[in-house]
Amino acid sequence: MNNKKVIIFSAPSGAGKSTIVTYLMKRYPILGFSVSATSRAPRGAEVNGREYYFFTSEEFRTKIDNDEFIEYEEVYKGSYYGTLKSEIDRLWNNGKIIVFDIDVVGGVNLKNLFGDSALSVFIKPPSLEILRERLTGRGTEDIESVEKRVKKAQYELTFEDKFDKVLINDNLEACLKEAERITEEFIS
Repeated sequence: MNNKKVIIFSAPSGAGKSTIVTYLMKRYPILGFSVSATSRAPRGAEVNGREYYFFTSEEFRTKIDNDEFIEYEEVYKGSYYGTLKSEIDRLWNNGKIIVFDIDVVGGVNLKNLFGDSALSVFIKPPSLEILRERLTGRGTEDIESVEKRVKKAQYELTFEDKFDKVLINDNLEACLKEAERITEEFIS
């Protein structure tokens, strides 16, 4: 058994945390991905239960009222994200070390909740300009939406000192190697 450990990866949108998490999930079978819940609509090829559990805002608020989340937040007006208690139970019951791919405020909340049982990792973009290019390059959002995310990223960067480790994603290969090293250190 793994003593119910968790690894939290947080970053501004577009910093590369999902790429890093996907890489680690393939390398370490002991890791179990925590699928977050959201009230936003699926994007691209996203599938309910794989990338997210998709709910309407009304369904999400009902789950809040029923105390079904260990943490949640309204990231943008009417746009909720959260971690279901049932998801934590599912993964721990399967003997997994839980991996979170979560926004920065959620990451801080989870670290406070899990304390020493958690490794919290902040993925930092090399610069806001590069972050803007990455978000624009995705082609999934309009300019206004990209600028909203860049502005939010500016604020999120002020939280990096609340994390156990900070990885700067300027060279993906080097960043993946470092993510691997700290994950192995934490697992053992």
